[in-house]
Amino acid sequence: MTRTMRAIAIPLLYALFPLVFLTAQAPKTAAKPAPLPMPNVKFVDIAERAGLTAKTEAGGEQVKKYIIETTGSGAAFFDFDNDGWPDIFLVNGSRLEGFPKGQEPTSHLYHNNHDGTFTDVTRGAGVALAGWGQGVCAGDYDNDGWVDLFVTFWGHDILLHNNGNGTFTDVTRRVGLWHDDVRWSTGCAFVDYDRDGRLDLFITHYVDLDLEHTPKPGSNAQCQWKGIPVMCGPRGLKGTHSQLYHNNGDGTFTDVSDKAGVAKTPPYYCFTALTGDFDNDGWPDIYVACDSTPSLLFHNNHNGTFTETGAMAGVAYNEDGHEQAGMGADAVDYDGDGWLDIIKTNFSDDTAVLYRNNHDGTFSDATVEAGLSKNTQFLGWGTLFVDVDDDGWPDLFMTNGHVYPELDGKGLNSTFRERKLLYWNERNGKFRDISLQSGPGITTPLNGHGLAAADFDNDGAVELLVNNSHDRPSLLKNYGDHGNWVLLSLTGTKSNRDAIGARVTLWVAGHQQSQEVRSGGGYISQSDFRLHFGLGQASKIDVVEIRWPSGLVQRLENPGINRIVKIREGIGIMDK
Repeated sequence: MTRTMRAIAIPLLYALFPLVFLTAQAPKTAAKPAPLPMPNVKFVDIAERAGLTAKTEAGGEQVKKYIIETTGSGAAFFDFDNDGWPDIFLVNGSRLEGFPKGQEPTSHLYHNNHDGTFTDVTRGAGVALAGWGQGVCAGDYDNDGWVDLFVTFWGHDILLHNNGNGTFTDVTRRVGLWHDDVRWSTGCAFVDYDRDGRLDLFITHYVDLDLEHTPKPGSNAQCQWKGIPVMCGPRGLKGTHSQLYHNNGDGTFTDVSDKAGVAKTPPYYCFTALTGDFDNDGWPDIYVACDSTPSLLFHNNHNGTFTETGAMAGVAYNEDGHEQAGMGADAVDYDGDGWLDIIKTNFSDDTAVLYRNNHDGTFSDATVEAGLSKNTQFLGWGTLFVDVDDDGWPDLFMTNGHVYPELDGKGLNSTFRERKLLYWNERNGKFRDISLQSGPGITTPLNGHGLAAADFDNDGAVELLVNNSHDRPSLLKNYGDHGNWVLLSLTGTKSNRDAIGARVTLWVAGHQQSQEVRSGGGYISQSDFRLHFGLGQASKIDVVEIRWPSGLVQRLENPGINRIVKIREGIGIMDK
């Protein structure tokens, strides 16, 4: 065929058979699934009517001269009297100028009255702790049947032994946890790292702070923020190391930080300690959210030692390889694949980071694809995965608040008091920001730090407790719609009594959920040990599998729904 014939024939062919060519070239696209309907979520702050009225101090409210004034304090839900109703403990701070003797702010213990209210029992319980309080974690370290509290300070940490009669005793010196030198401890977690049935104690530290030798606001480049003179740090200040204490089984602890390898890192600025079996090998690992330095992942070597693998595992930096200002952290299986994923909050002009577990000891930064990269104006602290509508998929809650009150009125994108964030799990690896549609408990701006979760009124809906600096705490209750649910309360026998480290996997209509009983986390805080699972519209649970810290695996069929299920290691359901 000549060039002329081709010039005539080809256009004719296209004219005669246009549909053939168009069909061959057009890509076939599958119809996009319709978006899931917006959940009906309405969080209301009920703290005042519940009796939570004490203000949390945190240095200056208008100007902050030193970094100790910026980190806020933790919160705890724990059942101190074993009545089946979670009580509340709130850590408190101080001011640089101090307070008149007898008027110092203290921590507060609130007893659950079983009617939606709490009574302040601080003084009678012996837990009126004063000073620069930071974090809190819970655990029955002596397996006597009563949950104890560890409270961190800039100063001297305190271990409160639960006497079983509504009172606590400071046993810090007696058990070997006292240090004469001043230390700035932040996060903590009880963890049975060697699986001997006794809870050990992991503590993170922030800055080796000496106010007499700390630069003044605005005095150098580390003391400026967007042209505003502000307090200095943490960059430019002396970093610290984490500590690990081994439980000796006789009511005392031994510092094994160097021997176990957790003190062999460079000096970092660390906040939240998050425990979890991140590689599904049956041994608890420890993730540490660090500020302005790489975050840490201590992999458990099964022999009493740890190897720091944060960079190799992909959880030390963001996907661009940058250090971040890590504050809070939590872990859950958000996508139903049986592996724990990690969320970490960070400074403003950045995003929180979601690390998706790759099932091989590494993680991928899934922040963008999960829909968490749009909010950059907030400075995040406490964060938790919580199923707010009981649909069987964990959602994501974050509390926020800036460190610089001086930025207010400067026309910047951030403010000192900030609203919270709530992301709804769309069941496809993505989250939808529903913050502005989720009630005044979410949208009211406060300077929030510590965060804890519990179904404190045992009605199947999880409440959220936030420790706010310069204000009373928030107790957020969701008055929206809920699906079916189950609340699992575990008691160890060969394992530690609180079952800390137990992995629970639940199957409902082919969908699996996995959670762990955990001490610490959130942001230097403590949530209820009981595990809450939403069930959606399912009328039954197919199987619950529990892998206890001792290594025992129990499988329970159809334990019931819309109820609290008490399970004892090696025995099973106690009250069915």
